[in-house]
Amino acid sequence: MEISASAVDFFEAQFRRQVGEGDFALNPFETLALPHVRGRVLDLGCGLGNLSLAAARRGCNVLALDASVTAIERVRRAAAGLDLRAERVDLAGYRIAGEFDTIIAIGLLMFMTKHAARALLEEIRTHVAPRGCAIVNVLIEGTTYLGMFGSAPYYLFGPRELEGAFAGWDIVQSRPDRFDAPGASVKRFATVVARNPT
Repeated sequence: MEISASAVDFFEAQFRRQVGEGDFALNPFETLALPHVRGRVLDLGCGLGNLSLAAARRGCNVLALDASVTAIERVRRAAAGLDLRAERVDLAGYRIAGEFDTIIAIGLLMFMTKHAARALLEEIRTHVAPRGCAIVNVLIEGTTYLGMFGSAPYYLFGPRELEGAFAGWDIVQSRPDRFDAPGASVKRFATVVARNPT
């Protein structure tokens, strides 16, 4: 099971444009995440690596993963001298090895089938170290902007499903967001920062 070629192509085009324009600002979800990032970090679906690079500059040891060639090439170029390793991988079938103090998945899980998204979410839960944080952001039901998915399978989470997946954890932050999108459509997100209490 791979993330669909249409989704990868969508982001390849977006990342090429951003690289050409030098657009490397943290997005609102990355800005929300950064204060909670520490220690050994796994960034799943790192995109152009803006958050990974910011974390490494703060002294974190970062493993940044994405399916985009453009993204990983940019991260590797920008990471010179930092404790950051960037790799291109199939994230839909990815299995996490070892524990991390912070695991990030911003804007990733919705590009998978329901089964694959829930399986990777469980991988995240299982591999966050004690007192470590999971930082996860997904599109939720009510989203009407679906162009980036093409004809491939995707999964819109329930409005409280992400928070429910971290039942028993300390919910540091849980935030819904709504953004206008092309064609009078909308994107609805849920973002959760959850700390492993064990």
